[in-house]
Amino acid sequence: MTSNTPLIDREVEIPTQHGSMNTYVVRPAAAGPYPVVFFYMDAAGRRDELSEMARRIARAGYFVVLPNLYYRSVREFHMQWNEAGIQEMLRMMQTLDISMVVRDTEALVRFVDSEPAALASAISAVGYCMSGPFAVAAAARYPERIKAAASFHGTHLVTEREDSPHRIARKVNAELYFGCAENDKWADKETVATLCAALTDCAAPSRVEWYPGAQHGFVFPQRPSVYDEANAERHWDRLLSLLARRLPQAA
Repeated sequence: MTSNTPLIDREVEIPTQHGSMNTYVVRPAAAGPYPVVFFYMDAAGRRDELSEMARRIARAGYFVVLPNLYYRSVREFHMQWNEAGIQEMLRMMQTLDISMVVRDTEALVRFVDSEPAALASAISAVGYCMSGPFAVAAAARYPERIKAAASFHGTHLVTEREDSPHRIARKVNAELYFGCAENDKWADKETVATLCAALTDCAAPSRVEWYPGAQHGFVFPQRPSVYDEANAERHWDRLLSLLARRLPQAA
């Protein structure tokens, strides 16, 4: 696959326990099937920026599923980068928890099981910001289905909850990758050290990597105050290498 790989994309409605989850799906135009990537949105919501990231993954040969996790509240969340918008984003974040997203993931699994172009026996999960823990939780819920999970500048990686990523990692069979910004109040050095210690007790392969000089949100090009092109491209290298290693392409 190349950067010029033709794609097919569409919006679908995926039924869940709580309603209809509007979801962006994109894959190469050829018949496939293609390994699956569940792409969990960050707190700023599903938007064109994430759709373009999904297309970049799809061009590498994957069936990418990007759901609107805020569907219980809104069909579309339009982030405004001012104080009022940030407060609204924080409020929207509070409408979700790991258990809810795990239930949503069950609906995503049913969806890809029904899609001929999806190689649903080979699934990965990737999350950014608030959804870093969601990717790990999905891998813990489906240890035989999800082969790789990645968290980039993830938040709440260590909490007192039973479903904290550092606790549930022991249930995971997938290869785990954590890309951590060096300057991130949501995942400081003490938090990441606790995560690393917990991962040493896990059977699954894992890697925690610092991105020097990076700030929280460094992968997003439409966030110029924190975007770091060199580290963002490094993130792409790590993510696509992980997918290639753990998700075999169909013959």
